[in-house]
Amino acid sequence: MHPEEAHIVQQLQAGDSQALKRLYADYSGALFIAINRVLQDEAASEDVLQEAFVKIWNNRSKYDAAKASLYTWMMNICRNLAIDKTRSKHFKRRNNIQAPEDVVHQMGITHTDTDHIGVQTLTEQLAPEQKELIDLVYFGGYTQKEAAEQLNLPLGTVKTRIRKGIQIMRKYFDL
Repeated sequence: MHPEEAHIVQQLQAGDSQALKRLYADYSGALFIAINRVLQDEAASEDVLQEAFVKIWNNRSKYDAAKASLYTWMMNICRNLAIDKTRSKHFKRRNNIQAPEDVVHQMGITHTDTDHIGVQTLTEQLAPEQKELIDLVYFGGYTQKEAAEQLNLPLGTVKTRIRKGIQIMRKYFDL
């Protein structure tokens, strides 16, 4: 270990907050880039970076120079937190939801009022159990598996109800 790094580790493990400030100044840029490569979202990456430094501070006594360099140890904390973030329901849901304007643009509809296409109105024609699932999956950003867990239903039942609901709605379009 480089003598300067050894000194920072010693200060950090002694609870010196100046050592943490120094680590942040020296490493936050590189750690942010690594986190953002995983998340592809600057705001979420900033949150994870902050969370990582809190974890580094709280776990400073667990750092072992014999196992990894300080940078590697911090990078592993950041990478693991970023991966955990991608697995969270909130992150998945937020990243799966497209703005209505984007969907309308992709479909080639020039009218800016998304209600004009009437898809949500069509869901009112469905049986309540079909409507609930289509609302969760297509408008709420849930995966079919998450919807099944949310409603305590078998995944096969969820898939069947969604498929039947879509078949009913297709009758209203010339597809």
